[in-house]
Amino acid sequence: MKKLLVVLSLLASMVIPVRAESLVAPVPPSQAMQVLPQEQGSFSGDLWYLLCQAVEILEPEIASCFGICLSLIVVSLLMSVLNCFPGSSRAMTGLCGSVVIGCLMIASSAQMIQSASDTVRGISDYSKLLVPVLTAALASQGGVSQSAALYAGTAFFDTLLSSVIANALIPMVYIYVALSVAKSALGSDLLKRFQNLVKSSTSWFLKLVLYIFTGYMTITKVITGTADQTALKATKLTISGMVPVVGGILSDASETVLIGAGIVKNSVGIAGLMAVLAIAIGPFLKIGIQYVLLKMTGAVCGMIGDKRSTDLIGDFSTAMGLILAMTGTVCLLQLISIVCFLMGAA
Repeated sequence: MKKLLVVLSLLASMVIPVRAESLVAPVPPSQAMQVLPQEQGSFSGDLWYLLCQAVEILEPEIASCFGICLSLIVVSLLMSVLNCFPGSSRAMTGLCGSVVIGCLMIASSAQMIQSASDTVRGISDYSKLLVPVLTAALASQGGVSQSAALYAGTAFFDTLLSSVIANALIPMVYIYVALSVAKSALGSDLLKRFQNLVKSSTSWFLKLVLYIFTGYMTITKVITGTADQTALKATKLTISGMVPVVGGILSDASETVLIGAGIVKNSVGIAGLMAVLAIAIGPFLKIGIQYVLLKMTGAVCGMIGDKRSTDLIGDFSTAMGLILAMTGTVCLLQLISIVCFLMGAA
């Protein structure tokens, strides 16, 4: 009896009334604070401000990417010219060209891969602080079972995705880059098959997690509602074309974020949404710009340059596409989770 009274007393002490209005979103990392607006305004206005700030900060790195791509075009053209001389060794030219392109790209690619890894970790760490706040806000408004289901799903998929990306997929991208340089230098079909295996495994895992996550949210009847069809169509088209590997899957979930944008006014959720976007937008734009520039460089080299160098540049752009897909997947997963909490509280 005495033990029972002690347990009941402890439980009673834990029943603290919570008001959603009193909850405050956790402070985002310092790098996110650099691009966040000082004062909260409209969602669209704050988003535009965030985008402009991120582009302004990235201007020096964009110029650096242009310089690297110009160097790649020059190397590819030089390889093509050398192959035109009689008596020249195509194998030796290809080997030297692959080594030069690899040296030009490996440092930049390693920086992008590390940036993606840090971004995934940053979003995951911030989510661990934000989701309990959103859970308490939803539970305080009567959505106890819904908040529990959302918390469990978000925590599980966030932990699974961030852990696998950090411990498996990021190292696999490094392996993919190394295999690309070796395949180009040696001209080995066996290395090409290993390279394709790494690429398909990474793509398969990202797609599988997203399918299961959106399926879970659908089963719990969280992803519901309608949005303006014109805006929704434009959003889906943009996401589908902008994010490689998993763009089609992410675009199908964009309705949730679009609907939620109208719900999050004057709530703790707007701060959480903007913080996640602020963490992700800089690295996402940086990787995305390099991905697009490498695609364009590969197209130019395909017209004027050597095929081996063109294929290697295409492999580096594919590596950028893989890490862009990882960053976009983690970011949109968190955005969908945040909006789902807010829709439950609406």
